[in-house]
Order: sequence, then structure tokens, then C-alpha cells
Amino acid sequence: MTLYFVVKYLHVLGAVVILGTGSGIAFFMLMAHLSRDAAFIARTASVVVLADMMFTLSAVIAQPVTGGILMMMSSTSLTEGWLAASLALYAVAGLFWVPVIFMQMETRDLARVAVEKGSALPPRYLVLFRRWFVFGIPGFGSVMIILYLMIAKPF
Repeated sequence: MTLYFVVKYLHVLGAVVILGTGSGIAFFMLMAHLSRDAAFIARTASVVVLADMMFTLSAVIAQPVTGGILMMMSSTSLTEGWLAASLALYAVAGLFWVPVIFMQMETRDLARVAVEKGSALPPRYLVLFRRWFVFGIPGFGSVMIILYLMIAKPF
């Protein structure tokens, strides 16, 4: 097993973690939201925030490190179209993912307060959930396109 193979394996594993955690988080947050049960939403959002911090953040940090090492080891240039596009999309994904973390934290907190007060979810919760959902489309979509570019290297 070569060092290149190990780094490439870690890079692909990071992509899988980002995609897997992202799709899992989206599914569980959507299911909790559809329940309209503040306690369920609070518990789900708590786990989602933890998962994002443990798994997604670790992979998001590892990706540019392993990618940079792969570039050096393979003499790949930043001017290659697929790589430049991937890096631009990585920035787009990050611009949408970072606010989502804070939205998840706030929706969790709003649901917790609703449970404590025995009240309905406040209007702010619905605004945040809609925004979270909308931000997920370009954020997750960018990652899906990056995966394609990593595999196909079409240009």
C-alpha cells in the first residue's frame, strides 16, 4: 500500500462522510420538522448539531489537507478546470453550510424553549427551518457536483 493510496483513501472517505452525514442530517431534520413535535425536534436537532461537529466538520477540515497532499503527490495544477471548479464549489458549499450550523443550533434552542414553556413552536422556528432547507440545496448540491468532478475530471 503506497502513501498516495492511503491519502486518496482518506480523501474519498472524507467525501463519503460529508455526503453521508449531510444526507442523514437532512433526512432526520426533515422528519422531525414534519412531526411538529417540539420535543422531538429539540432532541433531533441536538443530535444533528453534535453529528455535524463530530463528523462533518472533521471531514470538511480533512478534505483540503488530503486534497492538497494529493495535488502535490500527483503534480496536479490548480489550473486544471475540474480542480478549479471543485475548489470554487467547495467555497460555495462552505458559504451555505456554516450558516446552517447556526440555524440548526437556533432551531434546537427554540424547540427546547417551546417544550419548557409547553407552547407551540414560534414563527421564528418556521422561518429558520425554511431557510435551513433552502440553504441545503446549493450547499449539498455543490458537494454532489464536486464528487462528480473528482471522479470524472471532465475538463
